[in-house]
Amino acid sequence: MASEVRLGDCLEIMRDLPSEYANLIYADPPFFTQKNHSLTTRDRQTKYEFKDEWLSRSEYLHFLRDRFSECRRILKDTGSLFVQCDSNASHSIRSLLDEIFGENMFRSEIIWHYRRWSNSQRNPIPSHQTIYFYSKTDNYHYFQVFEDYSPATNVDQILQRRCRDEQGKSVYARAKSGEVIFDGHKRGVPVGDVWDIPFLNPKANERVGYPTQKPIILIERIIGLVTSPGDFVLDPFVGSGTTLVTSELMGRHSLGIDISQEAVELSRTRLSHPTKTTSQLQLKGRNSYIQSDAEALGHLFGIPVIPVQRNRGIDAILKTSPGEIPVLIRVQRKGEDITDAARLLYVAGQAKQPATLVLVATNPHITADLFGLMPKEVILINSTSSAVLGRELQRA
Repeated sequence: MASEVRLGDCLEIMRDLPSEYANLIYADPPFFTQKNHSLTTRDRQTKYEFKDEWLSRSEYLHFLRDRFSECRRILKDTGSLFVQCDSNASHSIRSLLDEIFGENMFRSEIIWHYRRWSNSQRNPIPSHQTIYFYSKTDNYHYFQVFEDYSPATNVDQILQRRCRDEQGKSVYARAKSGEVIFDGHKRGVPVGDVWDIPFLNPKANERVGYPTQKPIILIERIIGLVTSPGDFVLDPFVGSGTTLVTSELMGRHSLGIDISQEAVELSRTRLSHPTKTTSQLQLKGRNSYIQSDAEALGHLFGIPVIPVQRNRGIDAILKTSPGEIPVLIRVQRKGEDITDAARLLYVAGQAKQPATLVLVATNPHITADLFGLMPKEVILINSTSSAVLGRELQRA
């Protein structure tokens, strides 16, 4: 497909574009963070940065008003605008878009939710961004996306046809013989306005080291909702070029604009070798990563521990005060030799030093001579009583 990147102020470049030209405009403008953003690539060879500092909120909104007005002109009557922002200016941007597009053209406030590492802020950790969805007219294109039913859904009941009884109440339809009438295949649940899409993994192949790079799977969702193959997508703040790469992979034409020479060169490089990282989290679901041994953790019931996932040697970490040496715990499995259990804990614990290694023996017939075969770093607790075990762990 035809994809192009242009260097310059998007306002000036958009003024040269014809009216009713784009099927979709995705805008990821500066967020009014009042900071300089920079990030260095993994190989430490390249540093990408941009300024997001403004004299006032009024200056910032004037900057956006001019550009969003051009976006509306460029959109086809069937086109849509998606604007990404965060809590720094989301309320101001919503008001501005209502002014330019009309309140009745507002379609959705989408919340992109993701998990982030903790920080030292004295407030809840920011773990979402907002994406405003506006159309130019009521005649906009929209292609419904369906997701799987939740595990709690009674899918067998959903397959049954519903009808109204004499009182107008919705009931399951049945044939005269009393048999259930099925409605046939269901496509799933229409996508909602909260998207649980993971942030880019630091080791993802598509990560290029740009400070505000978005994952391809996020932009795929947007492009798929309102465009068809062959349509034209415009990104006036192209940044790392994710919109262009996604458009290329999905068979759409696209144009990206950025005032940064580094961003334009990066976008062109990515376009020459479009790469998408498969999200195992989305494919498998979050529950697939819960791999702790429930039976083993049962021996720690009532003890303040944090379960450890995807680690053969460590089952849990004792909750301690900040600054204290961590206590790493493993519970002996049924039929497992105590020395094997100790070795697994010891090996896993070496990468966590300094730490206290505690092995909980579930076999009450541990002989004294076995203690000499244990790594000296492993503390063996021969108890399955939560009260006794809790006191001994605290002493450990």
